[in-house]
Amino acid sequence: MDRASNDAARKRVSRLLIVDNHAVFREGLRLLLKEDPSIDIVGEADCGHSALAMCRSTQPDIVLTDLDLPSLDGIEAVRMIRRRWPEIHILVLTGTLSESRAAEAFNAGAHGYVLKRSRLISVLDALHAVRAGLPYIDSTLNTSQINALRHDSPKDESSRLPAALTSRERQILKLIAEGGRNRDIAERLTISQKTVETHRLNMMQKLDAHNVAELVQWACRLGLTAF
Repeated sequence: MDRASNDAARKRVSRLLIVDNHAVFREGLRLLLKEDPSIDIVGEADCGHSALAMCRSTQPDIVLTDLDLPSLDGIEAVRMIRRRWPEIHILVLTGTLSESRAAEAFNAGAHGYVLKRSRLISVLDALHAVRAGLPYIDSTLNTSQINALRHDSPKDESSRLPAALTSRERQILKLIAEGGRNRDIAERLTISQKTVETHRLNMMQKLDAHNVAELVQWACRLGLTAF
């Protein structure tokens, strides 16, 4: 986000709706955000259906929402809000460190994705970015992997960002997460063990993973296996 856009976004007063199923978290967030004069918190909601009702009654500029919501899945809530009120900007604030989940949120219409473990300044930066119509992705997440997972990413893998995994690498990563050894994976895919080893090294470099445990974590983050 450039300095001019950032300054302009901070000068505007944004009507904010907070959506989270934990009352203590909503209260804490409200206390922290009210210190920013450019943010006017117009309401709170504890589930997806309540969020829709509050959007109708409060007409917020921004919805700050978790994805783990009762009664209506957060992804579906984002999709329905964007469909009914396309002018509303949505920032996901979640504890889920997952490129796959982030891609789902963006595909549903979210403008930003920030983690609850982030500092308050990051949340504020994210709020001002999405209010200005700019995307925001938490720095902990791998943007290239998110772009590769989105439905509008290039189909030709040669045109993807360098860090994106190929379909074969994703296939091998899934098998590694399921406990497969190089020899087992080679036999299953009818390729050489050397080829599997090469793919493994390439994946570790792309994902900055240093061992099998970290590769397994990435398989979860990319939606290749369950958490």
